[in-house]
Amino acid sequence: MSPHPRARPDPAVALLDLYDHALPHVYGYLLARVGDTALAEDLTAETFLAAVAAARRPGADTPSVPWLIGVARHKLADHWRRVARERLRVVEDPGVEDPWEVRLDAILARQTLAALGPHHRAALTLRYLDGLPVPEVAAHLGRTVHATEALLVRARAAFRRAYPEGGQP
Repeated sequence: MSPHPRARPDPAVALLDLYDHALPHVYGYLLARVGDTALAEDLTAETFLAAVAAARRPGADTPSVPWLIGVARHKLADHWRRVARERLRVVEDPGVEDPWEVRLDAILARQTLAALGPHHRAALTLRYLDGLPVPEVAAHLGRTVHATEALLVRARAAFRRAYPEGGQP
């Protein structure tokens, strides 16, 4: 045995060689499906991080663009599952018996939330989706508690005005 054992090459190094070529394909795949550049960038980063972990597993496939698109597809599915859970958490109503009604209401609520201004959307998301107390929402937004309470009042009013009557856009 030699005094210096040879280091086993990291299988994820193949990703470095592929990165520049694959990045536009992975990002384009995700952007076409989510329509939001920031979200597509986040999901692309998650994809490459997951690809590194997957490439290091014993018996992993050799990284390629189609393989990375498959990883991106899984990351996108994970994202949509998270979104679906958030939607249901926002509009869950134990009095509604039909689960499709709950899902349709959740989708409509999410669309309404997305149509609000960023300050209203941020306040409502932190308070009601993330479940943070008002002082923590204030800290995240860099506002006083009193200013955050006022912002939440205005944001809820904006949401009510924007939310379609009878569930029809």
